[in-house]
Amino acid sequence: MSEPKAIVAAFLDSFSSGDVEAILEYLTEDATWWVLGNLDGMSGTIDKATLGSLLRQVKPLYLDGALTITPSSMISEGRQVSAEATSHARLCDGRVYANAYHFRFDLDGDRICSVREYSDTQHMLEIFGRQSGVGVLDNLSR
Repeated sequence: MSEPKAIVAAFLDSFSSGDVEAILEYLTEDATWWVLGNLDGMSGTIDKATLGSLLRQVKPLYLDGALTITPSSMISEGRQVSAEATSHARLCDGRVYANAYHFRFDLDGDRICSVREYSDTQHMLEIFGRQSGVGVLDNLSR
């Protein structure tokens, strides 16, 4: 079994590549991704399939085809990893998406079974929400 921090670091590298299928390979079949807050379409829990749909919908919006996530620190205890990170992507329409995060990853073996994301959901809403004209989150199931 691999070191949990190494798995999370590899996952974030893969996430930064924009290769959706490679990203999803790091997740268990029943994995969940939760985002703090109560903004409709931005917060709450989604499953692996919905995450895949979301990533496929937003990928064409990124000038380089990916949102890079760069961890600045990681702490691991058992099969849990907490990471502070920043993201960056230049969008095709000229805007920039740059967010700050705290993630908690739970691992099952060598795969991630749960992600808890704490980030600036207001910035997320401004860039990807309904009023932005992008509307990528409008049709995702929750």
